[in-house]
Amino acid sequence: MTAPAALAASRDRTSASPHPRNPIHRRRQSLVNHLMVAPALLLSVLVVVVPGVLTAVFAFTDWTGIGYHANFVGLQNFKDIFKDPVFTTALGNNIKWVALFLTLPAVIGLLTAWLLLRRRRTRTFYQVVYLMPYVLAPVVNAMVWLSVIYNPNGGVTGILHLNSPLSSLHGAIYAAAGVDMWHYWGFLTVVYFGAMRQTPVDQVEAAIVEGANSWQVFKHVYLPSIRPTLILMGVMTVIFSFLAFDYVFLLTQGGPAHGSEVMGTYAYAFAFSAFEFGKASAVGIVMSFFGLIASCVYTWMSRRQLSS
Repeated sequence: MTAPAALAASRDRTSASPHPRNPIHRRRQSLVNHLMVAPALLLSVLVVVVPGVLTAVFAFTDWTGIGYHANFVGLQNFKDIFKDPVFTTALGNNIKWVALFLTLPAVIGLLTAWLLLRRRRTRTFYQVVYLMPYVLAPVVNAMVWLSVIYNPNGGVTGILHLNSPLSSLHGAIYAAAGVDMWHYWGFLTVVYFGAMRQTPVDQVEAAIVEGANSWQVFKHVYLPSIRPTLILMGVMTVIFSFLAFDYVFLLTQGGPAHGSEVMGTYAYAFAFSAFEFGKASAVGIVMSFFGLIASCVYTWMSRRQLSS
């Protein structure tokens, strides 16, 4: 058999053989893929979707958290919390929390990450040091600040003969936010530093050859390069700020006189002090609404950046 004839015969056998990607095979592969992701999907449904749906349902009832008896009350829970001056204080404190975290930790983390680029041998050590407050349990960080910094009987405030800022009606929220920012900015530093290291070297070298100084390289090369990371961390910071609970609860429990109340502690008081889970669920829905807005803004900004 000549070479052209053998090639033609081979093509005929190939075309006659069943294609490996026939409809039956594709359906079987799709079934296998769905079965592989089913456990994770089921876990997400049980842990996230079901509690979320139940929270939304309980927000329209007077459920006390005990037993299964609950009466439908419509929008009464939302009306009650919106009329409550403590809710207004809590919402205002959450907004202050967002404003603080979008500025101070973000700026400090960004500048520190830029400085880490200059450190060749010790940058790993500094990253570990910066991450230590973030990996420590919040209760440990709160105990350190309560005993060393905010203790009027022996801490820094005591040495300076100052009252603890946690006892101030208008300053307690900033004192609690200061502890949380101290724990958070190191994490932002490491994230921003990792993003800056992905900046193309040729762009940095080209800017230096053109005579740009360090600040100009940072402003015109590094910042545009890490813009997606900045947007993502900004949105995550907004979401985390409206979910703030642990440091406020550990340091002030929302006091004094609700001066440091945030919506997380406000909902906790309804649920586990007053046993009004319906109102607590309503507060949770409001908290989730702000997170949803932040997520929508992030999606819009991402699409706009991809289209530009």
